[in-house]
Amino acid sequence: MSYLSPLLNRAGAVQAGGQDAGVASHYGEPNREQRLLAGYLGKPGTAVVDLSHRGVVTVTGPDRLSWLNTLSSQALTNLAPGIGTELLLLTIQGRIEFDARVVDDGECTWLIVETDEAAPLAQWLNSMKFMLRVEVADASRSWAVVGSVAEVPEWGNYVAWVDPWPHVGAGGYSYAAVAAEEHPGLERPWREYLIPATELVDAVGQRPLAGVWAAEALRVAAWRPRRGAETDEKTIPHELDLLRTAVHMDKGCYKGQESVARVHNLGRPPRRLVFLQLDGSLHTLPAAGSEVSFEERVVGTVTSSAQHFEMGPIALALIKRSVDPQAVLSVTDDGEVYPASQEVIVAPQAGQVVGRATGFLRPPR
Repeated sequence: MSYLSPLLNRAGAVQAGGQDAGVASHYGEPNREQRLLAGYLGKPGTAVVDLSHRGVVTVTGPDRLSWLNTLSSQALTNLAPGIGTELLLLTIQGRIEFDARVVDDGECTWLIVETDEAAPLAQWLNSMKFMLRVEVADASRSWAVVGSVAEVPEWGNYVAWVDPWPHVGAGGYSYAAVAAEEHPGLERPWREYLIPATELVDAVGQRPLAGVWAAEALRVAAWRPRRGAETDEKTIPHELDLLRTAVHMDKGCYKGQESVARVHNLGRPPRRLVFLQLDGSLHTLPAAGSEVSFEERVVGTVTSSAQHFEMGPIALALIKRSVDPQAVLSVTDDGEVYPASQEVIVAPQAGQVVGRATGFLRPPR
């Protein structure tokens, strides 16, 4: 049976579809919900987002962090309790198989993933245990995830994953075409609380709720890639600027490491993530998968689109690396054409010349 959140009983709740089926897209006032979530006029956000459909995998045992360290792209051996990070599990070719939000509470490592990924991730991890002292469980239905821009003081006893985006972590690398202090992700501090499913309704209480529609708009505006939206079977982390938060370039071996290093040091990613400001005259949004074109030539696809309460219609898209950064693009969906100005996220020259000719700065070791 498909999951349905108890918070769908809130007045005005309209269920989302696709990746977010089972929780509310909105509660009747999408723009107002977005303002309450983001905060405005200098006020912190007060709304929270029901993400209880998300997958949750727990890893316990004294070897949990050193074990996950050997399997993933992230350095986890010395991860301190309460510090949020991100890990990738890759193929030999360096393509993304799993993307997990990670936080450890001193006794358990929590992995937050997309709805349909908890069971396969837990199964894969269990297949890799061998003789190590670790226990892996799919705890998705026992724990509910709730998102928030602002800290919720009343939830101080709950484990919370704080998104490291857009800060460049230790061993990480920025492929972005903007300076660190100008990255739009700084306007979206994000955290995800882990709440026992049986306490979800009481914990939220009468706090304002925002739907995933609002959360997605803030994510797109922050250039934050999402597994299953910005990724496909060919995606490598360089294309999405994920080396900044999910890859440690100086750690020990893991599956896919050679491919990651090869593209970073000797090559360039074939595609790059861009932010699109869409023409708002059509009063609709192009669907994910819509074609992105330049001079009648298809150069990529829309991965996410949203209606932002300040910027209007916006989107993320994956396009060919060779597309001119100054080019005015167009998006086509079901016969409708949306003119779109692009804002470079991953620079076309990112890869073998990063930190040399482009002026990108590598964080100090």
